[in-house]
Amino acid sequence: MRALNNTELASFCGQLALILRSGISSLEGLSLMLEDTPEGEGRQILEKTLRGMEETGSLSRALRDAEVFPPYLCSMAEIGEQSGKLDDVMTSLASHYRQEEALSKNIRSAVAYPLLMLGMMIVVMTVLLVKVMPVFRQVFDQLGARLSGFSRAVLDAGDLLGRYSVVFLVLAAVFALACIYLFFTENGQKKAQYFSYRFLFTRKLAEKIAASRFANGMYLSLSSGLNVDQSLEMTIRLVEHPGMRQKIEQIRQRTAEGKDFADAVSEAGVFTGTQTRMLAVGCRAGALDDVMKQISEQYGDEIEEQIDTALGRLEPALVAVLSVAVGMILLSVMLPLLGVMVNIGG
Repeated sequence: MRALNNTELASFCGQLALILRSGISSLEGLSLMLEDTPEGEGRQILEKTLRGMEETGSLSRALRDAEVFPPYLCSMAEIGEQSGKLDDVMTSLASHYRQEEALSKNIRSAVAYPLLMLGMMIVVMTVLLVKVMPVFRQVFDQLGARLSGFSRAVLDAGDLLGRYSVVFLVLAAVFALACIYLFFTENGQKKAQYFSYRFLFTRKLAEKIAASRFANGMYLSLSSGLNVDQSLEMTIRLVEHPGMRQKIEQIRQRTAEGKDFADAVSEAGVFTGTQTRMLAVGCRAGALDDVMKQISEQYGDEIEEQIDTALGRLEPALVAVLSVAVGMILLSVMLPLLGVMVNIGG
């Protein structure tokens, strides 16, 4: 069976949290969820999880044995069982996976829209070059006129596209499949993330996303009753950004040496100056988990705003590029044609 996505994980954790808060045990809760689940893969997963819990008596072990839940969720469920806060842990996990899904949707829309616009531009340009330009060539040939410079290059490009149309169609199909693989499959998304860490225009956004996940992971772990070192150990499993993972390891080393957590975070350069001061105040007030939640929400708002701003700038830019390109192609043949007609009329 395939691994569950963020939406499915959020739904599972949310339902289980609601059941647990009602005073129903996790075993009975899984049975109730199974009764309301229609036939299909979801029911099979619940059946397997329920059998595992009946055999072991442990929800976290049953989730691991189901092999469709992420290790982080299983570990957090184990902590919830040990601390007696399983309902709170499941509530926090549901919120976490909803936030992850919202972030994934924003990123997908930020990538899909420019690609769609780019595809439309390619189709319009191809139709102009392959279908419209040959008509103008015939007109010029009938009039006995010869083109040179940019006008001749545009007509030659149309001939080239028409002659090797199959090759270009294959290349376009390969490009489309590559985009689908990179942005809509699990392995492809990992490769796309790896590229975003190093690409100039996405590097800052990737760092913000990693910082947001670090703050949210620390909030989840701390609110579940873990100490700072245990929370760092759990949170590093959520973060895939290599630079952020290195910073978390640095924070672990500094705190193990006896340094204050806020100072260690400041030295690692994970957050901004304002956020680091908030963290220091939270440490002194004993509200570190609340501060981490606030920082995570701040980053979430900043990431959404940055993506919306980028899309807002990109849309008119792509429209302008398309308009200019189409205009140049048409003018490259219309102006010489007008010149020929003027000469004939004269």
